[in-house]
Amino acid sequence: MATMMEEPIVAQIGDAAGLVWKTLASKGPLSIAKLTSETGVPRELLLQAVGWLAREDKLAFEEGRTRKVGLK
Repeated sequence: MATMMEEPIVAQIGDAAGLVWKTLASKGPLSIAKLTSETGVPRELLLQAVGWLAREDKLAFEEGRTRKVGLK
C-alpha cells in the first residue's frame, strides 16, 4: 500500500520518465551522463526513470566505450 510520502516521488519518477522519453526521441541514444545534462534531472531520479522505462521494455542499451541508452 502506497503512503502519502511515496506518491510524490512516484509522480516525480513518472514525470522524469516522460522527459527521458522525449529527450531520447529527439536526440537519439545518449550516455547516462549526457542524458542527465540534457534533461536537467538529478542523476538519482534519472536512474529511477530509466529503470521504469527499462522495466516497461521501452529502452535499448548500446554497449561500447560508453553504455548508451535509446528507445526501442
